[in-house]
Amino acid sequence: MRQLSNVSQFVAKNPAFTNGGVRSLIFNEHFNGLAESGAIIRIGRKVLIDETKFFAWVEAQNQGGK
Repeated sequence: MRQLSNVSQFVAKNPAFTNGGVRSLIFNEHFNGLAESGAIIRIGRKVLIDETKFFAWVEAQNQGGK
């Protein structure tokens, strides 16, 4: 089952991320590759984060630096 969270829920569960930081990543999703990862889901104005895909994207960012 997919784990979906809004930004506030995601930040509460993952304190390494700040509200503003996550919102910035979402705002720039078409430039940073987050959109292609499928981690951001929009339903009207509601923005949800697919946590599994988000952390796969984070890990891919880490691999790019090696």
